[in-house]
Amino acid sequence: MASTNYTYDQLYTFSENIFKSIGCSAEHAATATKTLLSADLRGIDSHGIARLSGYVRLWEAKRVNATPDIKVIHETPSTAVVDGDSGLGLVVAPFAMKIAIEKAKQVGTGWVSVQHSNHFGIAGYHAMMALEHDMIGVAMTNASPLVAPTFSIDKMLGTNPICVAAPAGKEPAFVADLATTTAANGKLEILQRKNADTPDGWVQDEAGNPTNDANILKKGGALLPLGGDREHGSHKGYALGAVVDIFSALLSGANYAPWVPPFPAYVPMPVQQPGKGIGHFLGAMRVDAFRPADEFKAAMDHWIQGFRSARTVPGEEKVLVPGDPEREYEAERMANGIPLLEPVVKDLQQLAQRFSIPF
Repeated sequence: MASTNYTYDQLYTFSENIFKSIGCSAEHAATATKTLLSADLRGIDSHGIARLSGYVRLWEAKRVNATPDIKVIHETPSTAVVDGDSGLGLVVAPFAMKIAIEKAKQVGTGWVSVQHSNHFGIAGYHAMMALEHDMIGVAMTNASPLVAPTFSIDKMLGTNPICVAAPAGKEPAFVADLATTTAANGKLEILQRKNADTPDGWVQDEAGNPTNDANILKKGGALLPLGGDREHGSHKGYALGAVVDIFSALLSGANYAPWVPPFPAYVPMPVQQPGKGIGHFLGAMRVDAFRPADEFKAAMDHWIQGFRSARTVPGEEKVLVPGDPEREYEAERMANGIPLLEPVVKDLQQLAQRFSIPF
């Protein structure tokens, strides 16, 4: 399918104006835009500007509050619970991560659980906020229930991503950002736009049978946990997704399991809601709370270089370190533009027309 390249600045200006048009303050619009476009820059197209219209539809459905009163509702020296007041997760999560970083500055580590929020974009953006402070960042979130746990046909969990970002010295930072499913839902959406099938092990149909239909979620099917099936370790992906749900929601008072609000605005909200909104969990650990930061970063350099020099299987050039592909995408896309598929462009053109904003 054809794609068109747009510069980061073009997409930044457009996205920022859209967020302002739905009522976001200048500060929140800028934060939401930076968070959103970090996905496009890093090659995570499923979570970038392609989701902008989805956020607008959530606002139209009164499920996103464009002017939230985000506040701490409980805290200790090293922990806090944040109420996002139904704000954009793109704004609420950075707010919470800043609190985690400030607490880490004071007492070595900071941990913040969030309730009453919405979809927060890529976990990597939030975890990487800690890097410039010589801290290790952690970010995770629960999400719409699209995932059937091992042996089930019921959708009980979200794609529930986890990110850990650790600073290095001369080498680029280590950034492991992954869904706890075999593939994120956004990858299905990309295949749908391309009218393509999924690889084996991504999804199952309504009866629990393997399928390659990228539209299967609309037919009662489900995403599969990391591993695909029990023989390939799906119980491990299921367990990881459950850990994210517990940290993000049961600690904060957000909704959990099948009661997490769905991202598509047209999908009805769960009838019973044991908590408030979507939940996140953010953490920051000061490296020098464990050992001198320079020593740690030098050791990280040595660790990374060891993996880069590991022998490769035939046909592969090098062993990648988590964060390498995204960093390479970012350099290439800042230089040559961000490619958008034709359906995404049409979607953004409709937004432009609706809000009378040039695109």
